[in-house]
Amino acid sequence: MSEQPGSAAYEQQLSEKVSRLSKLLAPFDAPDIHVFASTSQHYRMRAEFRVWHDGDDLYHIMFDQQTKEKYRVDEFAPASTTINRAMDMLLALVRPNEVLRKKLFQIDYLSGLSEELVISLLYHRQLDDEWEAQARELKAELEKHFAKVNIIGRARKQKKVLDEDFIIERLPVNGTEYVFKHIENSFTQPNAEVNCRMIEWALSVCGQPERDLLELYCGAGNFSVPMARQYRNVIGTEIAKPSVAAAQFNIEQNGLNNIDIVRLSAEEFTEALITGREFSRLKSIQLAEYDFATVLVDPPRAGLDDDSLAMIQGYDEIVYISCNPETLSDNLQTLTQTHRIEASALFDQFPFTHHIEAGVKLVRK
Repeated sequence: MSEQPGSAAYEQQLSEKVSRLSKLLAPFDAPDIHVFASTSQHYRMRAEFRVWHDGDDLYHIMFDQQTKEKYRVDEFAPASTTINRAMDMLLALVRPNEVLRKKLFQIDYLSGLSEELVISLLYHRQLDDEWEAQARELKAELEKHFAKVNIIGRARKQKKVLDEDFIIERLPVNGTEYVFKHIENSFTQPNAEVNCRMIEWALSVCGQPERDLLELYCGAGNFSVPMARQYRNVIGTEIAKPSVAAAQFNIEQNGLNNIDIVRLSAEEFTEALITGREFSRLKSIQLAEYDFATVLVDPPRAGLDDDSLAMIQGYDEIVYISCNPETLSDNLQTLTQTHRIEASALFDQFPFTHHIEAGVKLVRK
């Protein structure tokens, strides 16, 4: 990794994470961990700031986690260069504008490697036509400097979108560019470059082109879309409506015809497979026609429930992406009864925090 401010401290905290994950995986005879480091600056594609009004001045603030004291933020090293460029430019335009600054209390930024932006302005007042007119002028001015800018105004029970609530991200994976719709206030991987390495790792450890892939908790298709080129067919399950809609968009934009996204929870899909329960959202899919070789799971911090664990034990290959290595370790107590760990990885999505994103690939014993 190239030398930059904070890189020595970064290497130290990354080493501590590797040590912690190694201890959690040691009881399961896991192979050496493949470590995917982050850059130590400008890695986050999202950032949220409170806004502080001080006379004629207006600036971003954050709060110290230990002291809870606020501090001014004129630039934010963890955030993408796109966000940092936008921060100063945005406030320079909002600061003298009474309509845009009145009772503004928070600003959220969503960016991507594509350099598109969604900027959400949050208010303690209702937004009217005058606000919309001024916000459109703000959008036009910012778009002179960025690939594309969308503005969202939020107030109590109110959301004004100028003109879209998403960015179009373009992720390079193994030399191929994939198009993704990333929606404001929906989950996306925060560290785009490490996310690309995470997808590449998943592609490298599995894939049987004559068989099929099942993905639980597929979101907007972050894994499903690139992995569809490595399998005969793919089924992804996701419960959140915006993510399902984004996944359908992503499938179309990437020219794929072998993916089905089902709006079911992982628990519901497990029930359908185990008990044969019928769901209207599964009517168009003949599960009996699929030959699943691999299951990929990327569950929330709580990990997998007992029924889902039992269900995925029926697959030859399991790829488990985890945002909580403690619950991963708990789930491995069950999974390693039938499978062994063939590969393991640490993806440092969140530098300078205690958070660890991990991956394990298991194969049947």
